[in-house]
Amino acid sequence: MTNLGDLEVFAKVVATGSMSLTGKLLGFSPAVVSKRIKRLEDRLGARLLQRTTRQMTLTEAGRGFYERVINILAGIEEAEFYISWRATDLSGTLRLSAPTSFGRMHVAPHLKGFMDEHPKIVVELTLNDGFSNLIAEGYDLAIRVGELSDSSLVARRLASVHRILCASPDYIATHGAPLTIDDLQSHCCLPSQNGDPWRLVGPHGGFVVRPEGGLITNSSEVVREAAIAGIGIALRSTWDIGEELRTGRLVRVLPEVKGSHNITVSAVYPTRQFLPSKVRAFIDYLANVYGPHPYWDRDHAQLPS
Repeated sequence: MTNLGDLEVFAKVVATGSMSLTGKLLGFSPAVVSKRIKRLEDRLGARLLQRTTRQMTLTEAGRGFYERVINILAGIEEAEFYISWRATDLSGTLRLSAPTSFGRMHVAPHLKGFMDEHPKIVVELTLNDGFSNLIAEGYDLAIRVGELSDSSLVARRLASVHRILCASPDYIATHGAPLTIDDLQSHCCLPSQNGDPWRLVGPHGGFVVRPEGGLITNSSEVVREAAIAGIGIALRSTWDIGEELRTGRLVRVLPEVKGSHNITVSAVYPTRQFLPSKVRAFIDYLANVYGPHPYWDRDHAQLPS
């Protein structure tokens, strides 16, 4: 009978595309990983992987075997999770990453509630504005804000993202409010931290604006503070400026215009089949905290519906 550990090694090699990375994740040397793959191939009497110095690809037999192996491993995981999910004292380390601003404002403040519910879970939260490689970096899940394009990952939508044009009352008092899209050409429009154009939607459909202003920065939080300080007009998400809209430190500009509809807050994880109960618990917790109408969009006339 084939060693189940060899099946796990094989599945991880296919998922990562690297024997050395698999070794790091599983605590083996690359030589041990290679030996276990060779032992599996010898046991089956078939080559599963074509290996060169530069790349590694599945053979036709390997591809069919992999599709069946992940179902076997998923069944074992599900059986174990069936028992662990019934337990109330989930435990272990939950490793997650989140964008810097969103994580600071809308993940970190809610950790206490989750940790109070599950005192045996240790939360390891990393904030960064890059897209982490979940498998390679060993994360259980990531919170992402944006359009998701990596089809190899599983995503659960947690909240819609509404982006609006806004400025401070002082800026409007000094420069006036733009009445049309064309009026933006005569205003200081603050570029985003990554230099992307503004992809907007108005009454007549979608269009693109390339903002130009007196400030260039690699920090989203600097753009936010610049808008509050009255430097110019910015395109911001309501999760980022909801409080400023409520207190009047920022006001909406061109209220009939908003950002692309395709942006969401999502929980992203490597595979649905191997979802640990601690990950499921945290995702369910955040989904409940945010709700169908997130708290940052509630009770304010200027926020989108």
